[in-house]
Amino acid sequence: MLKRLLGFFSSSIAIDLGTANTLVYMQGKGIILNEPSMVALAVDKSGMGKKILAVGQAAKTMLGKTPGQIEVIRPMKDGVIADFNVTEQMIKYFIKKVANQKKLMSVPPTIVICVPCGSTQVERRAIKDSALAAGARRVEIIEEGMAAAIGAGLPVESPRASMVVDIGSGTTEVGVISLGGLVYANSIRVAGDRLDEVITNHIRSKHGLLIGDATAEEVKKQIGSAHPDADNGEMEIRGRSVYDGLPKKVVISSSEIRGALNDALEQMTTAVKQALELTPPELSADLMDSGIVLTGGGALLRGLDILISQATHLEVTIAEDPLLCVAKGCGIALDHLASNNVYLSRTK
Repeated sequence: MLKRLLGFFSSSIAIDLGTANTLVYMQGKGIILNEPSMVALAVDKSGMGKKILAVGQAAKTMLGKTPGQIEVIRPMKDGVIADFNVTEQMIKYFIKKVANQKKLMSVPPTIVICVPCGSTQVERRAIKDSALAAGARRVEIIEEGMAAAIGAGLPVESPRASMVVDIGSGTTEVGVISLGGLVYANSIRVAGDRLDEVITNHIRSKHGLLIGDATAEEVKKQIGSAHPDADNGEMEIRGRSVYDGLPKKVVISSSEIRGALNDALEQMTTAVKQALELTPPELSADLMDSGIVLTGGGALLRGLDILISQATHLEVTIAEDPLLCVAKGCGIALDHLASNNVYLSRTK
């Protein structure tokens, strides 16, 4: 009877707590929140602490435009918590925002939250503790590779193998799934943020131009590519000269950016090839038919599917709505929570 009452007055939610964005899935409603994982902090007048000014989209609008006493940070780094207290407050904010959409959610929710497969037990415990401190009644963990595969619609419970490569902002997750579990899982901390960093450093060193994170990301989206067949022309970018500090603009080409990204992309393809080398032979045979599915924002980099296909000699496809796959997978795992915990990771 108590469980029924709790279920009526509360809602179970799934959280894709990403380095760049946080998505929240609610049972019966789907994905109801998608906001940047950013927090704006202000140093209080005493100088002894920091006060949270804004979270999510409101914080992102302040990025690069704040006075000295205000900073905008990402409390998550490489898929794990970099600042526990700020992450707790960010999760609490998102839970409260979701709760306001459902007046009956007066009892703390059950939360399924994803973590990189390469995260340590300490890092997983920190994420779980942060969600509990933010007001969750119960917290379950699912690995991002499994969540991405489920969200991409792969037959994860089949004895035939499926392979997913989830390229987020902080990590690239490589997973081989069979019979409802990860047969192989690996996580490397080379993903979208690293590509942005490479672009920023290249433009500074070659063109003497300082650009911000937002501009680097826009360059990646507009003309970034991983293969010559996917090059996409040129783009004018503006920033500040490293020589005289004055505003400056330059024109860069897609092929130039591809050359700059080469080393980082090589690390990604090496991780995929390593997964294939360590996969049991019978499952490797399955992958000849099923191929590789790309998810996450990095899957949208032009030509990445071609690059990985040429490196592995397997068919590579991009999932439908790749940005939403992990959140959808967390949500499906949440829906199965009462009857089947097979997708969840055991974290004490």
